[in-house]
Amino acid sequence: MSQPIPYKISTLIYIQNTAGDLLLMQRKKAPNFGLWSSIGGKLEMATGESPYQTAIREVQEEIGLCLTEADLHLFAIIAEKAYEGHAHWLMFLFDCRKRLSILPTDIAEGAFAFHPQSAIASLPVPETDRLALWPLWFEKRQGFTSLRADCAPGKPIEITVEEEW
Repeated sequence: MSQPIPYKISTLIYIQNTAGDLLLMQRKKAPNFGLWSSIGGKLEMATGESPYQTAIREVQEEIGLCLTEADLHLFAIIAEKAYEGHAHWLMFLFDCRKRLSILPTDIAEGAFAFHPQSAIASLPVPETDRLALWPLWFEKRQGFTSLRADCAPGKPIEITVEEEW
């Protein structure tokens, strides 16, 4: 019998600069090594951290931007089943209302760059991001959507919208 894979909980934060370009990080580590992604990180479950607290902490740690809950809008939740065959992920996606004026310094996890919104479709990004998360951010980030994605290796990703408003 195969070993169960872990379930991880994380946040992604979509941040723009004052010109409307998106801040992305080209990851130097797994998951998503070499791909462009929004910043974020895992909840500190041992401390009872909420998704909002995680987003605020991760933004502070990764780019030095101080946020409050009012600076964030939770626009989606996605449950990814068997992502890369190594873990299930429950991710909370936030649109950041606060804008950046300068490019943050690179960190051990990756290098930062601002990309115009029109460039996102041509960047190497995680497949779930391409199929579901970026379309949500572009078209429906003012509302809320709950998704699930079956990411089982060897099959096309299957995305289901569970709730949308």
